[in-house]
Amino acid sequence: MAEAFIVAAARTAGGKRKGRVSGWHPADLGGAVLDALIDRSGADPKLVEDVIMGCVGQAGEQSSNIARGAVLSSKLPESVPGTSVDRQCGSSQQALHFAAATVMSGQMDIVIAAGVESMTRVPMGLSSDFLSKAGHGSYKSPRQEERYPGIMFSQFMGAEMMAKKYGYTRDQLDEYGYLSQQKAIAATKEGAFDKEIVPIQITLPDGTTEWHKVDEGIRFDVTLEGIKAVKLLQEGGAVTAATASQICDGASGVMVVSEAGLKQLGVKPLARIHSMTVSAGDPVIMLEEPLFCTDKGLKRAGMKIDDIDLFEVNEAFAPVPLAWLKHTGADPKRLNVNGGAIALGHPLGGSGTKLMTTLIHALHARGKRYGLQTMCEGGGLANVTIVERL
Repeated sequence: MAEAFIVAAARTAGGKRKGRVSGWHPADLGGAVLDALIDRSGADPKLVEDVIMGCVGQAGEQSSNIARGAVLSSKLPESVPGTSVDRQCGSSQQALHFAAATVMSGQMDIVIAAGVESMTRVPMGLSSDFLSKAGHGSYKSPRQEERYPGIMFSQFMGAEMMAKKYGYTRDQLDEYGYLSQQKAIAATKEGAFDKEIVPIQITLPDGTTEWHKVDEGIRFDVTLEGIKAVKLLQEGGAVTAATASQICDGASGVMVVSEAGLKQLGVKPLARIHSMTVSAGDPVIMLEEPLFCTDKGLKRAGMKIDDIDLFEVNEAFAPVPLAWLKHTGADPKRLNVNGGAIALGHPLGGSGTKLMTTLIHALHARGKRYGLQTMCEGGGLANVTIVERL
């Protein structure tokens, strides 16, 4: 079978809700990443054959095909198409899968997979909330109600169910949240993110400008005592805002090419797509599927968990990576080595290629070979991508 290679990977530094990146229109934010991928690959912009962009909140400023909007906000010519993908939190990881499948099938040679989410300008749940308030009903259909009577699908409830099912206490989740912050602090101070981050210019409240290039969600003064003092999201539960992913504005992307694309560009690839898997399970507990998708992905690739050098498991909530570790038996020291979404933020549709960007750069920095990425997704879905550093 033909192969797919990643030749460039980049992301913006995350911005907190109503924070440093909130002044950027999401199409322009996505466009900045597209420009960075062109610059880093040295590709002639006219050679890009498609842009596939993940985005969850496809409403307001992110409506009307945000991928095309990002193309028109970039240095890419008008001749480059774009399409938008919604697989919830895994949207841009799925965009990567679609891009890789396209070049592996021989239909195209150079495709960009990307993702963007401005959770400040398009708040989570905006479209469904608007329709409900306007009297247009719920996303949950009558037939779904028959199948799941009286159940409202909720990621927050899913997180609490995960903690209870896998036996994690509030204290254990707090310790994980503290560790995520510590890893992100160390990675930032060591310059681990310098090669992957695309600096973007922002305007400060006093009218001056500067370059945004440090993830705003990192709490450099974090203490375990401070995390333990955060209020529970639900009375009697175990999860707090300090053990959940941060609302975030950000964009990311990777350039995916075939062997013919490599020759056209004359560049050395960063990584090869080794295996791609998607699966679905219980939509009520919702966040558990990465565990089983990892089993499926490893079996599909003919690999064992110990064959993988580094893992990126999205920290939607602390119970997810912890349960994943317990289920897979993976080495905790290989997991989210530079911190995760609890510290760095989770820009929904932008997180898939964000994690892949971090994973590829971490593999290169450590001289490791194989990396595996997975994330939980609304509706009980999960994607798994295994890459080989080249």
